[in-house]
Amino acid sequence: MTTHGPVLPIWSCGGCDAPWPCRTRQRELRAEFDDAPISLALYLSAQLVRASEDLTWVPAGALHRRSSAGFGEHPAAE
Repeated sequence: MTTHGPVLPIWSCGGCDAPWPCRTRQRELRAEFDDAPISLALYLSAQLVRASEDLTWVPAGALHRRSSAGFGEHPAAE
């Protein structure tokens, strides 16, 4: 179990206080979803929706970049 989960409603990392998903969690997610890129894309999309509900002051483009950082533009394409 990771300590790098999101701290809600501010969406910072519980392990290192960086914006979630932090680099450590990005590596963990890539490993966890190694054989399931579509599932990773769906998971990240669901988290983006949740974050947008909590972080209403953050521009949508910034949230999108944050949720897909470290995964390329389209995680399922990797």
